[in-house]
Amino acid sequence: MKGWIAVDLDGTLAHEDGWKGEDHIGAPIPAMVAFVKALISAGEDVRIFTARVGMWPEGSDDHERNRRIVQAWCLEHLGQALEVTAIKDMGMHALYDDRAIQVETNTGRIL
Repeated sequence: MKGWIAVDLDGTLAHEDGWKGEDHIGAPIPAMVAFVKALISAGEDVRIFTARVGMWPEGSDDHERNRRIVQAWCLEHLGQALEVTAIKDMGMHALYDDRAIQVETNTGRIL
């Protein structure tokens, strides 16, 4: 299995200027939209990694509603509805996020 790439939504792929409710997703950030489209064109499995779907149990009405909102935003700005998750698994091989701080594998050294 090739694995998948996680891309955060708010503040990374979409402009974030404070929480305005579940129905509001900011304007696309052109550089990241271009980057994600290039990854998709290269055959990468790109998924939106966001707390917007992690606040409720998977499959619940609220979870599914928020997943659909994010997918509609992706369809409009990326041309396709990407998978949306708040769960890391062993298949995730990269995470692009405005809040992450990288730590070197197996050392604890902050990069």
